[in-house]
Amino acid sequence: MADYQIISDGSCDLGTDRTTRLNIGVVPFYISFDGKQFYKEIEEMDVRSFYNHMVEYPKVFPSTSLPSIQDYVDAFVLEASKGKDIICLCLTSKFSGSYNSACNAAAIVREKYSDVRIAVVDTTLATALQGLLVMEAARMRDSRVSFDAALDKIQKMKVTGRIFFSVGSMDYLVHGGRVGKLKGLAASTLGIKPLICLKNGEIYPDGLTRSRKKAFLRIIDQATHYFKDNRENPDEYALAVGYGYDFEECVRFKEQLVDSLKTYSGVKDIEIYQIGATIGVHTGPYPLGMGLVKRYEFV
Repeated sequence: MADYQIISDGSCDLGTDRTTRLNIGVVPFYISFDGKQFYKEIEEMDVRSFYNHMVEYPKVFPSTSLPSIQDYVDAFVLEASKGKDIICLCLTSKFSGSYNSACNAAAIVREKYSDVRIAVVDTTLATALQGLLVMEAARMRDSRVSFDAALDKIQKMKVTGRIFFSVGSMDYLVHGGRVGKLKGLAASTLGIKPLICLKNGEIYPDGLTRSRKKAFLRIIDQATHYFKDNRENPDEYALAVGYGYDFEECVRFKEQLVDSLKTYSGVKDIEIYQIGATIGVHTGPYPLGMGLVKRYEFV
């Protein structure tokens, strides 16, 4: 095993089982429903409680606060004191100042631990897609890929990342300033289900449908076109399906997606991730979609 540690912020949405199993450090975001009392995600408010509150109080818009510089300093010192180098993979800087907090913390920690290398990466990704990249980084560490080689591959992998997803309504995206208010108003008024794509650190409108069922089919179609139009092989990609509140709906979507992928690849199953509070405050309780990023062996 290479002698460096992988750290990410809470947006990676890997859950405690995965991060414990893969020895990945996580610096959490903070969640608030009143703008006054903030809770550390997962540690002080679990994801299920977060979504339950959103469903029970649909007119209350929660917010998040980024990890502080001190939060990152504490996480970095824990590893630096053991003599370990650190690769820290942060939520896209287009969404949050988490990356800047980590950079400032790294500069502070280097003053005391000058022999320790700390690389902070703006992944340009979010949620389960960020998590896929973080897991690829952990796989590289465990496969003894060198620190420098891993950083090079991370930069090449992150540009291959895509999320295709839908939300229950545009209300939370509009409230969070993620899309133009006019588009949100039209979608909400007509009861239309928006389709959204995340690439290169930004979200873009990617069509509209009139039902969740049709949204499923459009997301699957988007994945098919991505692979076929770019002549890419899904077997070379790490894949994830993400959801917020409704697990059973996600299972149905995953089964449809896997059935589609089987017709042109060797993919037999896809892991399910629960989208956490950091992104959930912008999507509302009903995000559903898929993420893909090229595996490190193929970049």
